[in-house]
Amino acid sequence: MTPADSRTSPFPSRLPAGAYDDHLARVLPRAREQRPWNDSDGPLPSLFVSHGAPFTLDDPQWIGELFAWAQSIPKPRAVVVISAHWERAPVAISGSAAGTPLYYDFSGFHPRYKTLPYATPDATGLARRLAGLLGRTPVHEFADRGLDHGAFIPLMAMYPAADIPVVQLSMPSLDPGALLELGTRLRPLRAEGILVLGSGFMTHSFAVFQRPELTVETAAFDEWAVDALARGDVDVLTDYRAKGPGAAIAHPTAEHFVPLLLTVGAADDPGSAVSAIDRMVMGNSTRSVQLT
Repeated sequence: MTPADSRTSPFPSRLPAGAYDDHLARVLPRAREQRPWNDSDGPLPSLFVSHGAPFTLDDPQWIGELFAWAQSIPKPRAVVVISAHWERAPVAISGSAAGTPLYYDFSGFHPRYKTLPYATPDATGLARRLAGLLGRTPVHEFADRGLDHGAFIPLMAMYPAADIPVVQLSMPSLDPGALLELGTRLRPLRAEGILVLGSGFMTHSFAVFQRPELTVETAAFDEWAVDALARGDVDVLTDYRAKGPGAAIAHPTAEHFVPLLLTVGAADDPGSAVSAIDRMVMGNSTRSVQLT
């Protein structure tokens, strides 16, 4: 979430991103020593993460949950991330050169959030693999477009050493079926030790900030999504606008929900979802799930 007119974090912190500073000081050695994926591990899971705004970096619990989740699986060879914040057709690729500057696609927050680095290694090999996997027509790389906050905020918490190649893909559409199909095309990457990550928000309502009683709507939508995922009901998930209770409140626009369909499409078993994070923050569900 990015409430553009808010400069005050809902999380207590001695300074903006202070919890992230503490996180780095505490876990960086563990992050660097994480056991890397190898063939004997089999395919990595596909993940859906509720990424939050820059304020995520003020919440030690949220940061800690994301890091613990990443530590529970082998360290990926590379990461492909699809964020709620880049829609472009046909599907495109972010800059893959080492240290491509981040795309700070937010405003109204403390200036420090726009100084935080996340300089990932060269990902040109991954970009070529994606182009070959996706391209009946050439896949354009936007060389000057770095990771946006839907990509770098969760990755800063999950993989704080910034030592994994990362490429972001655009969403070719906000149609749930289009994201499901894109996930299916990315599925082979998991067997190569490449993490497929959809980044959105299980519910994304600004209305609950002014009307806390609407939390019943976001909670109902979250409960519905959990049930649909448990049943592997892809048809119901793709028709979330009509089938999900409270959908108009939980997702007045589509972009934060449809990355979940990318994650489902990339999985072998759509009914395998396990919640890694399950918490309401500011009236919204931060539920994050993995599928195999």
